[in-house]
Amino acid sequence: MPDVFAGVKVVDFTWAGVGPITTKYLADYGATIIRIESRNRPCILRTTPPYKDGLPGVDRAAYFAIYSSNKYSMSVDMNHPKGVELARRLIAWADVVAESFTTGTMEKWGLGYEEVKKIKPDIIMYRTNMQGQTGPVCRLPGTGVNLVGLSGFAHLCGWPDRVPSQPYGPYTDSVAPRFGAAMLIAALDYRRRTGKGQLLDMSQFEAGINFLAPLMLDYFVNHGMASRMGNFCPYAAPHGAYRCRGQDRWCTICVSGDEEWQSFCHAIGNPEWTKDKKFSTLSGRKEHELELNHLVEGWTINHTAEEVMTLMQGNGVAAGVVQTSQDLFQDPQLEHRHHFWTLNHGEIGAFPHLGQAAVLSKTPAQPRMPSPCLGEHNEYVCKEILGMSEAEFDQLLIEGVFD
Repeated sequence: MPDVFAGVKVVDFTWAGVGPITTKYLADYGATIIRIESRNRPCILRTTPPYKDGLPGVDRAAYFAIYSSNKYSMSVDMNHPKGVELARRLIAWADVVAESFTTGTMEKWGLGYEEVKKIKPDIIMYRTNMQGQTGPVCRLPGTGVNLVGLSGFAHLCGWPDRVPSQPYGPYTDSVAPRFGAAMLIAALDYRRRTGKGQLLDMSQFEAGINFLAPLMLDYFVNHGMASRMGNFCPYAAPHGAYRCRGQDRWCTICVSGDEEWQSFCHAIGNPEWTKDKKFSTLSGRKEHELELNHLVEGWTINHTAEEVMTLMQGNGVAAGVVQTSQDLFQDPQLEHRHHFWTLNHGEIGAFPHLGQAAVLSKTPAQPRMPSPCLGEHNEYVCKEILGMSEAEFDQLLIEGVFD
């Protein structure tokens, strides 16, 4: 069968994390994605380390490479009149226009939704930025790092006696693409059934808040104010990451009820301290949690993280190794599902690109192309996709349209 998005054509003005990760869903399942980039202002992921072999370069950044497979790259000066005209020709070819700039940027180029709709009446335009296209602060610029605080995640991360921390990296950049991909799929289905396009306006701020729904509900209903609690959990003990044998090796354990507590005790051989009455109920274990954690780690430190996980899971107790990047790359489950695609990148050679978590039985995601070098496909897109003549392409090149 053809790929599920075969024939879908996307002009992708997105940059950084949210937008490119969103369009990667379509790319990996067969859509043709043309990424519009700029050498004067390259995507922030192209200029963010780590770089292959520690050598900086817009084509050597691992962040960009891992998220950008199966896409074409054009380097276009959108401040050049002919650059905008080239973009308009691509939009006339496309089914979807995607962008993730600060509100007003596309309008500055005459490419807001109303103008784009004149070029292609049934176009789907996907727009995502910090806080949406409307409202009193819609033009406020920022990135996922800012949104970690704005969406409430930073307030929840860390220890109760310390300042707010945050999840690793710009967390909303991992949350929002799931909403964006679903929106695009729904819009494509709607257009297939009705012949009509539409504007999709996604606020990354609002997408992030959805992942805090239980805590928001607690506030709405009970006026409960969630805050930092380290690795503790109101309804589980022991609950945390426990040091294991080896250098910086850890395993998480979660015991959420008295029945699981008995299973946990059996798993570690029922040492004498597990029979203490103060640990026999969840309320007692919560009251003496610091002491309990010390005793649990006194057992885990004598075992490898893998041994702890296997033993706990074998006894019905939730547990998982705190995996390093190396662990993940060698994880047999991820290897079995071909989660990492090793492709031959034009600048950095063989490099593992990120695959997709959803494996469709008839049309699985396919690793067709490595992430592109900046402007790698200028000539191909102009000549092969837009049908541009050699002379016209050369003239655009001479005039500096491909910045």
